[in-house]
Amino acid sequence: MKRFNVTVNGKAYDVAVEEIAEGSTPVAAPVQPKAAAPQVSPQTTQSAPETSAAGEGESINAPMPGTILEVKVNVGDTVARGQVIMILEAMKMENDIVSPCDGKITSVIAKKGDSVNSSDVLATVLK
Repeated sequence: MKRFNVTVNGKAYDVAVEEIAEGSTPVAAPVQPKAAAPQVSPQTTQSAPETSAAGEGESINAPMPGTILEVKVNVGDTVARGQVIMILEAMKMENDIVSPCDGKITSVIAKKGDSVNSSDVLATVLK
């Protein structure tokens, strides 16, 4: 083993490198796999129907942390399944937050400019 000091982007690292004899087959060192982050899709982020303190019906939750750019519904509005109710900006991308079912909006908790965390309740819709 040979040890080297390597600087990457201004940060110094101590690196150990194994010499391989000419003609021998290199063997990869075992790598500890990192746990993959769970994949989240907008269709699977909606929670089961529940009653919210702010309104009756099914909660519509934020699928990821971000900022509310636009609220497209008001309390009392009738919505269809898949209708965009809010736009959430996350990582400089606009994400449509949609109604999980046909129904009536019973509460709108998030407002334009709010910062939300993943799983925060944004609104509720009653079937």
